[in-house]
Amino acid sequence: MRCKSPKLALCTALFALAAGSACAQFHSPQVDGAKHKKDKKQYSDAEWMWQYSPPPAEGRENQLIQDARFYPFLKQNLTAPQSFWGVQGTKYKPLADTAMDFLSVPGKVIADEDRYLTITGCVFHFCPSRGMLWVDLNAAPKAANLVAFAAVDWIRDSKTTSEPDAEYTLWLFSNQTFGLTSDATKHIPAALVQSISRWTKEPMPGTGIVEKITHVILVDPDGTPHQLPIAALGITLPQPKPETDAQ
Repeated sequence: MRCKSPKLALCTALFALAAGSACAQFHSPQVDGAKHKKDKKQYSDAEWMWQYSPPPAEGRENQLIQDARFYPFLKQNLTAPQSFWGVQGTKYKPLADTAMDFLSVPGKVIADEDRYLTITGCVFHFCPSRGMLWVDLNAAPKAANLVAFAAVDWIRDSKTTSEPDAEYTLWLFSNQTFGLTSDATKHIPAALVQSISRWTKEPMPGTGIVEKITHVILVDPDGTPHQLPIAALGITLPQPKPETDAQ
C-alpha cells in the first residue's frame, strides 16, 4: 500500500491494522502447517497429521501421538483382530491399543512425495518391539485413507534380543484388503513397501543391531492371515559384519 501526504498518518494506521488482521487469521499451526507444506488440494480426514512432519528433520512423533485425534484415528482404522501382543493364548489387546504401545517411545515422522506419512516408535522399556504406522493422505472424496500398521515382534524361542541372530516376525495390518495374486487389484502399494524396507534396515534404538526378520504375516481387515516372503515387503536379511584379522 502506497501512502501520499497529507494522509500519510491515516494511511499508515490502516496499513498496520490490515497487517495485524491478516496475522490474526493465520496463527493456527494446523492451518500454517497444511498451507506451507502441502500446496495441492487433499481430500483427507487425516490432513491434520501433516503438521507433525518435518521440520524438524525427524518430525514430532511424540506430539503426534499425544494429539487428541490420534487414538480415535487408530480405533477407526485399525480394527483387525491380532494374536501376537498380549497374554499368549488368553487375551490379546485390540489392534489400536497395540499400535499405541508400539509407538509409545518416539521415533520419527517421515513425509514422502508430499503424500505419505511414516510414523515410527517402539514399546516402552522394550525397543526390540518396534512399530510403524503408514498413512496415505491422498484419499479420494468421501473415501477412507489407506492406513497400515506394521509391528516387529521378537520370536522368543530364538536368541536373546541382544544377539544379532535373534529372529523376528513382522506383522502387517491394513484397513483395506490387498490383492496378493498377479491378476488381483489393489496390490500392496510400492510406497508402503519402500517405507517398510527403509524402516527395517534401521538398527534398534541404542544399538547397532539390525533386526533379523525371518517371517512376514499380512493380516486382512477381517483377521485372515497370509504368510508372505520377506522380499514381498522389501525386507532383506542383515549381512554379518566381516571378521577382521587380529593384528
